[in-house]
Amino acid sequence: METLVKRAMRKDAESFIRLMEENKQSMLKVAYGFFSNEEDVADVIQQTVLNAYEHIGELKKAAYFKTWLIRILINNCNQLYNSRKRMLTGVEFAEEKYFDSYPEDNAFLSLISLLHKDDRAIFQLYYGDGYTTKEIGNILGIKESTIRSRIHRGKEQLRKQMQREGLA
Repeated sequence: METLVKRAMRKDAESFIRLMEENKQSMLKVAYGFFSNEEDVADVIQQTVLNAYEHIGELKKAAYFKTWLIRILINNCNQLYNSRKRMLTGVEFAEEKYFDSYPEDNAFLSLISLLHKDDRAIFQLYYGDGYTTKEIGNILGIKESTIRSRIHRGKEQLRKQMQREGLA
């Protein structure tokens, strides 16, 4: 993959397209951790691809391409989330459940939708994509110990919710 990244850094469009295809599933998982609306997911992924293409020359190490790409995606998700939150009044925002409903066929996304949006990203990266707590800390710019404590608190929250619903 590093060879593809290095070629893409020299503005080889074909290499860049292949990189995007290889990372498409990871980007979709993270984006669906923030939004259930397919249009919003498509918007943030499109913006991420554009940002990555425009700034790939600024990538310091080819080995960190995926981490760099996911960080761009999370930043774009946060920007869209915050802009939507400002556009809706508090009542509309709460009633719409815009960011808290996921396709019913994806149990994992439905489950993590119970978590705070910041914790959803951590759970998606840790359980969904298999990143280590150290890698997640680097992506999100948060201490590794904070990542571990958020995972622990999130698991406790989900366990209690499942017990209330008779699932555990």
